[in-house]
Amino acid sequence: MSDAAKLDLGTQTVELPIIEGSEGEKAIDISALRSQTGFITIDPGYGNTGSCTSGITFLNGEVGILKYRGVPIEVLAERSNFLEVSYLLAHGGLPKKAELEHFSNGIKKHSHIPSEILDMVKCFPKTAHPMGVMSAITSALSGFNDQLLTSNVTDEQKEESMSILLGQLPVIAAAFYRHSQSKEFIPPREDLDYVSNFLNMLFGDDGYVVDPEVARALDILLILHGDHEQNCSASTVRMVGSSKANIFATISAGIDALWGPLHGGANQAVLEMLAAIQEDGGDYKKFLAKAKDKEDPFKLMGFGHRVYKNFDPRAKIIKSACDTILNKLGVKDPILDIAKGLEEQALVDKYFVDRKLYPNVDFYSGIIYKALGIPVNMFTVMFILGRIPGWFSQWKELIEDPKMRICRPRQIYTGNTTLNYSDIGER
Repeated sequence: MSDAAKLDLGTQTVELPIIEGSEGEKAIDISALRSQTGFITIDPGYGNTGSCTSGITFLNGEVGILKYRGVPIEVLAERSNFLEVSYLLAHGGLPKKAELEHFSNGIKKHSHIPSEILDMVKCFPKTAHPMGVMSAITSALSGFNDQLLTSNVTDEQKEESMSILLGQLPVIAAAFYRHSQSKEFIPPREDLDYVSNFLNMLFGDDGYVVDPEVARALDILLILHGDHEQNCSASTVRMVGSSKANIFATISAGIDALWGPLHGGANQAVLEMLAAIQEDGGDYKKFLAKAKDKEDPFKLMGFGHRVYKNFDPRAKIIKSACDTILNKLGVKDPILDIAKGLEEQALVDKYFVDRKLYPNVDFYSGIIYKALGIPVNMFTVMFILGRIPGWFSQWKELIEDPKMRICRPRQIYTGNTTLNYSDIGER
């Protein structure tokens, strides 16, 4: 293949460099197109636009491959844990034992939130959506960490920022959950591992003991959510970070992007769909038929994926974790029965199989959270906790790039060319 692509614009022909990634992905570099020709490209939704080069995450949606820093997600889910994966994403390599211990200790050191932050959490209505609370409080952390607001961040400041985010966001999430349930705040415990500590902060009333199998299943779920290339929230983090906004404002913006039902809010949408099916009588086969009817507006949430044109590799792993939790907890819930019925039928139904509309990670994660007793409006908050290391790593890679520029997309204007102005009294 030539190392350049030729673009014929009628009056001129330009050559555009072709670049190739380490996994064989190819792109045409159009960064100089406008300066050379006056033309720009149009790509609504950026579906065919590469906004950056990155060494963090590789995915191939055609065959269902996902790797963090070159390590297959299947290997990490089987052999690693969330904090080790967080280190891998942020630092580019697996930590040695001493490095992981130092990393974990830094997170524990920063896991106690300021009393003013806890007061702020309690000021929100108990009915407030937790995603709004998480966004607001994350941004508010900038007021308690003046030392991290510089535009020229040192390596030490980056490490401290990540420790604060990984240490305090789970505490804030658990604190608001307890507040919403009119229960007393449970402070973090340093004798528990990362996920067990979070479960204890959620549910640790008298007599509660964290089940290690449940904790491990949730740990795997956080690993699967660690990063996912240039999705909506990661791109938002890079967009905001490119202005050199501080890390807390940047991550807060990522949380807001994640909130949408087409992104992180999809797992909440799954449970809302299941609840609607239950209210209609619980006949999930009826709704599978509705999903296949082109004239019916019903959409089957939690099946298929914009990027994966095959089975979502994360879904294969999380299905096993889901089965573990359901069997371990012995939960009897008609909504979960509907979910299992949908899953079983869709996996053998020719319509869904031919179109590769398999259950995705949002489908199974929603079932897990429901079984754990986590409220539906908290589901996307759980997604935040898994995505912290990915967002941080995207931000870190961005600001360490010597060629970093502020993100500033172009447009093609299609509005009025002339509109006569008249004074307000004459309109």
